[in-house]
Amino acid sequence: MKKILAIIILLSFPIVVKASEDYTPNATSGILMEYSTGKILYEKNANEKLAPASMTKIMTMLLIMEAIDEGKIKLDDMIFVSNNASSMGGSQVFLQPNTSFKAEELLRSIAIASANDSAVAMAEAISGSTSAFVQKMNEKAKKLGATNTNFANVHGLDDPNHYTTAQDMALFARELLKYEDILKYSSTYEAYLQKPDGTSTWMVNTNKLIKYYNGLDGLKTGYTSNAGYCLTATAKRGDMRLISVLMKEPTSQIRNSETIDLLNYGFSNYKIKTILKRKKDLGRIEVINGKKETVNIILAEDATNIESINEEKSYTYNIKSINQIKAPVKKGKTVGNLEVISNGIVIKTVDIIIKEDVKKANIWDLYKRNLKYILIGK
Repeated sequence: MKKILAIIILLSFPIVVKASEDYTPNATSGILMEYSTGKILYEKNANEKLAPASMTKIMTMLLIMEAIDEGKIKLDDMIFVSNNASSMGGSQVFLQPNTSFKAEELLRSIAIASANDSAVAMAEAISGSTSAFVQKMNEKAKKLGATNTNFANVHGLDDPNHYTTAQDMALFARELLKYEDILKYSSTYEAYLQKPDGTSTWMVNTNKLIKYYNGLDGLKTGYTSNAGYCLTATAKRGDMRLISVLMKEPTSQIRNSETIDLLNYGFSNYKIKTILKRKKDLGRIEVINGKKETVNIILAEDATNIESINEEKSYTYNIKSINQIKAPVKKGKTVGNLEVISNGIVIKTVDIIIKEDVKKANIWDLYKRNLKYILIGK
């Protein structure tokens, strides 16, 4: 009991690591990124192509979250488990063939237990086949600017054509974290998956640091004999969220210890300055022929900058957006940008987007509107 308590105390308190330029982890490759700005705070061989093992599922979960966001599937949709899905080796939750589970249950099992069988079942449900889903994975990687990645499967089992880099993994993690709901799954330490036959599978998170490291709430571990021990982790303290990636570590203990070192380095040496919050109302623009005549515009993300812990900078900003847009209008459509300025220099731009959908007005809508204008003299 004393030994366990000592470990918990060790993991709970900051460990100040060396300056990043002097720090050399055992990992073959590694990176530390600040989430809101995408700024790299540390890297080692960050563009070396390596096997990612189950960290692959970060991209798998990203496409699942996108499908949910786009309405292609719903969390309570029943997902069929094929013979192909149930036969997956490696980490799994032992799904029986020809059964069905809610999409949310399978997503949770991927995030917690790294379930290969669940990943395949979800891929087949979304794209019709794993090969079609893998094609989408590679298309998404290229869209995000990940030029050193090629996926050959949805789960991460070794394949010579299946590789990525620490930098690309950080990009994928950053994109996945836009869907904040993923954290309620990745931060769950244990849960049960109930089966149709009345049995259940106990799922324990493969990322043990979520239980011991302050602020850590994801994301994905990985291991094969070829990939070594890998971990893409994320932690948030105050307004700052960090993403760390370590690839090809010799042991899980070293992987976890060096993840703590990297995160503690970031939290000890940097801070986030929030210039303008994402939900800040930036005004309204006209919607031509819309059911609503105007629509609110907001930032696509917080306007932030990362500073060293002792820095104090001042900022201004400049809003550039169009005055009107034609219906129908889709929530999230970019209509301008906000320039963040420091010392007279634009240091960052953030997209300005539409806050909500606006449907096109029908004839009756336009008639009532014109009548109103006539009556009030507009």
